[in-house]
Amino acid sequence: MTSVTDNSPELDHHTDHDAGHGTSHAEDLLAFLREGSSPYHAVAESARRLEKAGFTELSETDEWSDRSGGSFITRAGALVAWYVPEGAPPHAPFRIVGAHTDSPNLRVKPVPDTASAGWRQIAVEIYGGVPLNTWLDRDLGISGRLTLRDGTSTLVKIDEPLFRVPQLAIHLDRTVNEGLALDRQRHTQPIWSLGGAERGALLRRVAGAAELDPGQVLGWDLMLHDVQAPGFLGAEREFLVSSRLDNLLSVHAGVSALTAAAEAPSGDLGRDGRFRIPVLAAFDHEECGSGSETGAQSPLLERVLSRSVDARGGGGQDFTRAMAGSFCVSSDMSHAVHPNFSERHDPDNHPLPNGGPAVKVNVNQRYATDGTGIAAFAAACERAGVPWQRFVSNNAMGCGTSIGPITAARLGVTTVDVGVAGLSMHSARELAGARDPGYLTRALTEFVTTG
Repeated sequence: MTSVTDNSPELDHHTDHDAGHGTSHAEDLLAFLREGSSPYHAVAESARRLEKAGFTELSETDEWSDRSGGSFITRAGALVAWYVPEGAPPHAPFRIVGAHTDSPNLRVKPVPDTASAGWRQIAVEIYGGVPLNTWLDRDLGISGRLTLRDGTSTLVKIDEPLFRVPQLAIHLDRTVNEGLALDRQRHTQPIWSLGGAERGALLRRVAGAAELDPGQVLGWDLMLHDVQAPGFLGAEREFLVSSRLDNLLSVHAGVSALTAAAEAPSGDLGRDGRFRIPVLAAFDHEECGSGSETGAQSPLLERVLSRSVDARGGGGQDFTRAMAGSFCVSSDMSHAVHPNFSERHDPDNHPLPNGGPAVKVNVNQRYATDGTGIAAFAAACERAGVPWQRFVSNNAMGCGTSIGPITAARLGVTTVDVGVAGLSMHSARELAGARDPGYLTRALTEFVTTG
């Protein structure tokens, strides 16, 4: 097995190998990030790409018939897609890539129009683990979905600077550099005009952008986003900087791997008669615990997989057999070693950007990885010619988590947690290596096709 850590001579060997493909893939990711300003928009863009690759959207309320090829379902901010090779039996195991569509941000409250001291503002609620200082003095747009009187929903996006959460001038807080303390209620409300509160003003603006009468709209799920475009950074453009790298980078890689599997020769998905069903599960609400109808704690994925078995003429035993042979890669961003805070990382595991995906380990099951998972993912990386790294937390620091342990417990399948190593996780603007998205996609493609 090949493990790349900091200062490894293998790092340059591997990154130079695929520079052209990595740049092209990174540019495609940047386009995906621009479209995915909300979970709903990320799902819509994923669905568009899947349909372009020949996948068919199914309705959860319809009966599903036996069919080979690619299918997917969408539910609000979640998507499950799968590809059935010709001749695959009902008990064929699944190769699942799990990811999530949501990112920490500021979300609009039910009564949004407010004001203070002659400034018109928007009332927002903090979603997920947000480092609030990173949202100060940024030009913000708004996106999400509007729900109409007839129960249907429509997407809306205003991708222009409408809002700003202003920083207090240093002249009014001379101690700011000794520690910035922001009150989550009083200090996070964006400004967008002058005057008093005007009830219905935001709804009129947003409904107008969707070419709707405000009276048609009875509910909304709206959030703010940084309108600065994703891009490259560094002396040799070796980094990507963008909002929502956590975790749209993994969603993009999963969509790319699934469409690649659909284009692969049928033998790649049924080597020696051992068929595999590639699956992408992109859940919502990971950043607040996954406890929703579209989160990883819901039965959404389990039901889709069960119905896929039923549609191929299988029964309960076939589903149990399929799950017993299944495997999941939970793909979510990981921490690169921080050059200014290296003491907060494990002293012997220093993942770096462009070193390939990091396998994330935590013995207390904050990540689902065990030795079996490490070996399986490392083998997929080796077959794909992709470097890989290890991540484990410093014992004195808290450890994050992902959908991996939830999926492993919900489905009872071997699961490994992996992720591209980056800096500024959960910031309004994050950083990752420009080659790593291509590496992750190649590893996931190998995993779902021959793993």
